[in-house]
Amino acid sequence: MGTRTLTWGGALGLVLAPLLVGCGTASHLPVRDAGQEVGAVLPAPRTSAAARAQEPAPEPRGSEDWRISRSGTHGELAAYTTRASGLPGTRVGLKVSTTQGGWEAAAYRIGSYPGGTGAFVWESGFRRGREQSGPRYSSYERRTVVAPWQRDLTIDTATWLPGFYVFRLHTDTGFETQVPYVVTSPSARGTVALVAPVTTWQAYNEWGGYSLYAGANGDTPSRAVSFDRPYNGATGANDYRTAAIPIVVRAEKSGVPLSYFTNVDLHSTPTALRGARGYVSMGHDEYWTNTMRDVVLGARDAGTNLAFLGANTMYWRIRLEAGAEDPARVVVGYRHSAHLDPLYAQGSVDTTGLFREPPVPRPEHDLLGMQYECYPVDTDYVIASPGWWGFRGTGVRRGDHVHGLVGPEADRVYPDGRLPRPLQVLSHSPYSCRGVTTTTQSVYYTSRSGAGVFNAGTLRWGCAMVDRCERPLGDATADFTRTVTGTLLQEFARGPVGTRHPARDNVADFDLSSVNTVPAS
Repeated sequence: MGTRTLTWGGALGLVLAPLLVGCGTASHLPVRDAGQEVGAVLPAPRTSAAARAQEPAPEPRGSEDWRISRSGTHGELAAYTTRASGLPGTRVGLKVSTTQGGWEAAAYRIGSYPGGTGAFVWESGFRRGREQSGPRYSSYERRTVVAPWQRDLTIDTATWLPGFYVFRLHTDTGFETQVPYVVTSPSARGTVALVAPVTTWQAYNEWGGYSLYAGANGDTPSRAVSFDRPYNGATGANDYRTAAIPIVVRAEKSGVPLSYFTNVDLHSTPTALRGARGYVSMGHDEYWTNTMRDVVLGARDAGTNLAFLGANTMYWRIRLEAGAEDPARVVVGYRHSAHLDPLYAQGSVDTTGLFREPPVPRPEHDLLGMQYECYPVDTDYVIASPGWWGFRGTGVRRGDHVHGLVGPEADRVYPDGRLPRPLQVLSHSPYSCRGVTTTTQSVYYTSRSGAGVFNAGTLRWGCAMVDRCERPLGDATADFTRTVTGTLLQEFARGPVGTRHPARDNVADFDLSSVNTVPAS
């Protein structure tokens, strides 16, 4: 049949009741000296405890005040937290450097609220500014850069619910910055777990001139990067704005029971996903430890449904090492220099490098159903299985094009003996990858445990939901991704989806014989 491009408007997105949450509301705080502990200050009660117990909790109001418009990218304002995540009640330090006179910080829980996507939970009050020291090496051999700053304050999160949070800081002169933070759930049992890929954010972070990709002034890139430094804005944690936050907002809007983690939490607490009904990888999730892989694989084999809402997932194997204040603050990754990793000569499975390469190959598609194929990519998502249950409510037909959804990185099916079966190809898009003709897919497979696994195969899935990718994609693409994501969440929350919706293996229907080995991202 001929090409048909989707053109519907916003009405097809699922309209579901927001998940009600009760975040504490802070009153204004006085100026404090550096290092003084602060936390949410709640208004004094005006009614008896018995009367309050019978009253419904007020629904939090949201706003867009967590967003920033004037980033301090030249040292005017920068900050980082002493932890990427922590259970409710964890006391997290905030370290700040500014060339301006003073600053304030506020924290917002991201979700779906009346009035906006961020619920205000805490603020610091005005604080005097100070410029802290510049970048320093904590390891010259591995080019590991840190910001050896003093702590400005410590925040008590005892009143904060599990969720994805953003600290927004601004100076008295109008410069702004953000810091992401996850309040970890005590348990994933009975929930869909949303997992933030913070190791990938850090791998791309170039603060201080170094990342796992680049070195200052053409120097060798880092072989180990530290969380003890700010994100530099343009790279690194910018992915939380474009990919993770749209997924969080859509998930909270769905009303399903949710839990929250970072991928470092999965590494540090291998039982984190026990009892979860679903797991969602939020966006660009490229850097994994062996433990992270084993935890997610074990969850699938215990009946937990999986969704990988990105591409280039689980591509590089890393190790995590201790930093100044936390046992998992340094991401070790030798990447293409894996032979220089001290563990390489030992033949260790923990050697950092591609999962699919020696000394101990563990190709990623036995879990993902696909492997990374190409960068850069910019093409349409072409429907191959319109009757798949996850496309319910989208109105798609075979051969329809979802405009621009695939890019800037994409995955493909490698049909060898490690490929999980039955596996259903959902989309199939031919394109040219650096002059080589190839294809990209999205897939769904079911496992013996009853778990269903969806892999989007594109990095634009999250940003497309709010049409904030590298280029405009339009309302139809946004509606498609929002609708499919909502359906996935609803079905995942009901338990092993494969028992209700087994995959219909159609791998043989497609020409997947060409193999393109494009250099890694």
